Amino acid sequence: MAFHEVRFPADLSFGSVGGPERRTDIVQLTSGFEERNTPWAHSRRRYDAGLGLRALDDVEQLIAFFEARQGQLFGFRWKDWADYKSCPPSRKPAYGDQVIAKGDGETRGFQLIKTYRSGEGAYARPITKPVAGTVVAAVQEVERREGLHFELNTETGVITFDEPPLEGAEISAGFEFDVPVRFDTDRINVSVASFRAGQVPDVPVVEVRV
Repeated sequence: MAFHEVRFPADLSFGSVGGPERRTDIVQLTSGFEERNTPWAHSRRRYDAGLGLRALDDVEQLIAFFEARQGQLFGFRWKDWADYKSCPPSRKPAYGDQVIAKGDGETRGFQLIKTYRSGEGAYARPITKPVAGTVVAAVQEVERREGLHFELNTETGVITFDEPPLEGAEISAGFEFDVPVRFDTDRINVSVASFRAGQVPDVPVVEVRV
């Protein structure tokens, strides 16, 4: 899939509206009960990259980014300010934030994941676009260092240890991450409100599978 490893300007995405979307099929039975099912294993996120009244320099920056991606053709990274860490937003990522796997004595590569829990429910989200320089990891609560004990692929979110963790060893990680997205339109409308300000009211962005 055509994807550019570049992030949408974070200062422009700050204040945007968006979040996770699910798809649920609901069948109403004659008894009054429901049967519910979903064809999606993972949620999909949607955002609006539109700008309110901003300086024309900001509008020009958005247009340049849109044109460089050729509309919907190329995907890119997006910082979701509401959910971009392995820990709560007020904390710094730590190696014990997320348990991502258990060793089997043979496997060296592991996908980063973030698990969302509430009550008895839990959802494990694959993290495919970690932010370089933010990933820390541990095996059995013993810290491992990138470049010394493991390598990180920032395009896939896979960490590969120099030696396979022992069978049953708990592997954990902490990180910041982006969302892989694309523009969900091939057209943007710009309104210039004055000689120094303008707005782009509607620029939809949607998550893509990578």
